Amino acid sequence: MKIGIIGSGHIGGLIGTLWSRAGHDVLFSSRHPETLDDLVASLGGPARRGTPDAAIAHGDVLLLSIPFGALPEFGQAKRDALAGKVVLETGNPNLRRDGGMAADVLQSGEGTGAFLRKWFPGVRMVRAFSTVWDGTLATGAHRVGPRIGIPLASDDADALDVASRLVLDAGFDPVPVGGLDQALRFDVGTAVYDTGMSGDEVRATLNPKPADVVEGAPRKQGPTSHDA
Repeated sequence: MKIGIIGSGHIGGLIGTLWSRAGHDVLFSSRHPETLDDLVASLGGPARRGTPDAAIAHGDVLLLSIPFGALPEFGQAKRDALAGKVVLETGNPNLRRDGGMAADVLQSGEGTGAFLRKWFPGVRMVRAFSTVWDGTLATGAHRVGPRIGIPLASDDADALDVASRLVLDAGFDPVPVGGLDQALRFDVGTAVYDTGMSGDEVRATLNPKPADVVEGAPRKQGPTSHDA
């Protein structure tokens, strides 16, 4: 798969590296592409580097890993170029870095995904790789035993499938949770954020079974409105 990495820092550089090693055609990008020469040289093969515009043109799928505060302007500037592409977005609002914009997102109660929908109309946006620190991802990729869970949210079912396959290729366990509105369930401050939980642990936390359900046993029936 042809993948463009927009923002090749701690997360973008790492995930792009894992995809390149899995056999994908990856173009890493930066506003200063020459800073990526060592990264590309270490991977060999088809890995390349270029500008963000080159990454957008290259990729059928894009990993967007830039500061959250830069997303509205980026979405407005690149809207036409991004139209129809699957975009996995990894950032989180940070009050110290992003200021009032981050406060607006965090205090809205809508979650990050709802804002991505506003900022990137017509883009097949997926919220992904936003809950686990890069160091944990680096040491936990392809680990033996239960793999680290990566929650995913998108309004586009096909984009969610593509993202899930790429999460597997990177060495993790995809956990789709629904549309972009559902990203609020794994945003900063939630029970699954920055935990390094396995996929099964993430699923259990986001979708707990009722206390009265035992695996393999029928649900106990209480009185219904017709019984009362």
